[in-house]
Amino acid sequence: MTDRLLRKTLAAALAMAAACASLGPYVPVESLPADEVRPPAEYIIGEGDLLAVRVYGQEALSGQVRVRSDGRITLPFANDQLAAGLTPSMLAQFLQAALKTYVVAPVVAVSLEESHPTMVSVLGNVATPGVYQIAPHDGLLVALAKAGGLTPLASQDQIFVVRPGGERSGGPGPLRIRFTYRALARADGPAGQFELRDTDAVVVE
Repeated sequence: MTDRLLRKTLAAALAMAAACASLGPYVPVESLPADEVRPPAEYIIGEGDLLAVRVYGQEALSGQVRVRSDGRITLPFANDQLAAGLTPSMLAQFLQAALKTYVVAPVVAVSLEESHPTMVSVLGNVATPGVYQIAPHDGLLVALAKAGGLTPLASQDQIFVVRPGGERSGGPGPLRIRFTYRALARADGPAGQFELRDTDAVVVE
């Protein structure tokens, strides 16, 4: 991750954390829909991913493309297309629709060539707040361990994940999800199954 992207990630996390008090009621992890606890089985495209786009019979329209920091890609005749937050098959469908004006019955396939690192921010009452890289499917205990664990001032029943909203995640604003350390330590139920996503912010109050 470049210094510029690292600073952007941390700034966004700090802004979300500062806004926590005004976000309204939190959502207990036990009340989340399943697709918020665990992402779909198919890969979710993110900023920085390198994609291979193939338009069958149209080599000039095919090639590799990097997802920009605004979550979009640019292809000939397809203009700017939102890619981040979509699965490869969903993006292929959008590209097919965009190319219909120029190509008769286009058939598009999208595959992942290189994935972006999953970066999460850990803030508040932890030993070493910061931005950390985690592996796919990691949960809160991994992120908290990377940040050195909870401090003596931490409230063990006020651990939150602030998940960005907006165009790429389908929501109007950040989602504030509450966890307790006891539920995390049991490693079962929604708290134990919860998977962090790129740009999530973990806030320990």
